[in-house]
Amino acid sequence: MRLCKANFMSAPVLEMQQISKRFDVTQALDDVSLTLYPGEIHALLGENGAGKSTLIKIMTGIHRPDRGQLLLDGKPVSVHNSVDAQKQGIAAIHQEPMIFPDLNVAENIFISHAQRGLFLHWGRMYEEAEQILAQLDIKLDVRSQASGLTLAQQQAVEIAKAISLKVRVLIMDEPTASLSAHEVDQLFKLARRLRAQGVALLFISHRMEEVFAIADRITVMRDGKLISTGPAREYTAERAIRDMVGRKVEDFFAHRAHEQGDLLMSVRGLGRSRAFHDISFDVHRGEVLGLAGLVGARRTDIGLALFGIEPADSGEVIFEGQRVEIRSPQQAVALQIAYATEDRRQLGLTLPMSITTNITLPMLRHYLAALGLVRRKEENATGESYRRQLAIRAPSVQQIVGKLSGGNQQKVMLAKWLNTHPKLLILDEPTRGIDVGTKAEVHRIIGDLAAEGMAIILISSDLPEVLAMSDRILVMREGHQMAIFDRAEATQERILAAAMGQAQPVTALETEPEAQGGA
Repeated sequence: MRLCKANFMSAPVLEMQQISKRFDVTQALDDVSLTLYPGEIHALLGENGAGKSTLIKIMTGIHRPDRGQLLLDGKPVSVHNSVDAQKQGIAAIHQEPMIFPDLNVAENIFISHAQRGLFLHWGRMYEEAEQILAQLDIKLDVRSQASGLTLAQQQAVEIAKAISLKVRVLIMDEPTASLSAHEVDQLFKLARRLRAQGVALLFISHRMEEVFAIADRITVMRDGKLISTGPAREYTAERAIRDMVGRKVEDFFAHRAHEQGDLLMSVRGLGRSRAFHDISFDVHRGEVLGLAGLVGARRTDIGLALFGIEPADSGEVIFEGQRVEIRSPQQAVALQIAYATEDRRQLGLTLPMSITTNITLPMLRHYLAALGLVRRKEENATGESYRRQLAIRAPSVQQIVGKLSGGNQQKVMLAKWLNTHPKLLILDEPTRGIDVGTKAEVHRIIGDLAAEGMAIILISSDLPEVLAMSDRILVMREGHQMAIFDRAEATQERILAAAMGQAQPVTALETEPEAQGGA
């Protein structure tokens, strides 16, 4: 059940009135007001760079506003740091939980509590930790070490920590980005339980289906300004997206028809012990082959094997008519195969380095002059070319990548691998954690590359994205190939049925009679 009307009639717990904040020449927030009521889930939407993060940092004391004020229970309040925020009952959980792995669950829950005296009352701490977890219906051993917790369990501990601090406002910043569908359901149950207890929740997500599944009210920001706010029932996905991007977006998954070229790669009986088994498919030039499946399907393992990071130990790969052994990324790049990882921050980019350095790193030898010196002019020209081509928003190619938005970081990673001039590009979750506008740009780039004859393997958990962008879709379940669907016959229902094991395993050879001749 949605938020009852009585909650809207009650006094706000937190008000942000006419907040403005500038960083050098950038106006991050411009006269933004936001009101949070007890017992509601309030979704905050906006593209990367809309000002959401700055607003949250002001709420939690990381930044101070240039103008405007915060009201708690109708009274002005100053929040100078995170400790101040916690004292006021304001807490946040993020996409990556702030857990201390060497401490146990109870210690993590109470880590933010100031200790008085020389002795810690361990028995009381464990007892109160168990009471908090029971209140949230979370089943965890409070004495177990946090290093063994799943991501969803870590977030549950973060919520328990907030409850221990008597939270009144809980900010949930992209909390579902790395969770399975089941884990998202569990998190939403916790959120609804907190709402029933009178907590005000601010929920930030790029996933529209989640927003409309859980939000009572929606606020949309764009370019540091408040665009609209109101009950969730007054919004549609189309209206929310239009408010976020400032233009009408008919379809963010627009598929452009393009001519399929010659057979580029055939995979037959590919397997790796304890990962995946008997995978067979073909990829043609100019084709987007989607890899679909639920969490644990082992789709990423296919990409890692084809790029030589975790090589297959059975089966064969035929590339451009020749049987090849791909035992390392260097061999893959030499064949003109590229792989853009799903984890751009940890594995895909070197965050302290510039845009140019990241783009040219895999091909650095091509920019070396005598004595091993880098030809900076040529290197910068390459960076600038991709900055324009992919519309990377940065003042220059010398910008540190770690300071870019998630969407622009994703574009830099794409540029890095496009600079290797691949014939086959493997994209693993290319639009995860980026806003709808940048997602549309990435889809446009994928369409352009396919139209130019590049073969693309698209691994994505976003089923509408896979359905719309792919020419064919291979469905996996727990390391097994379940089916391959042509674009014309693929539906969400058929893909989900196969992913859940409700279809008989189908190999590429059974669905593609021409494959044997091409192999």
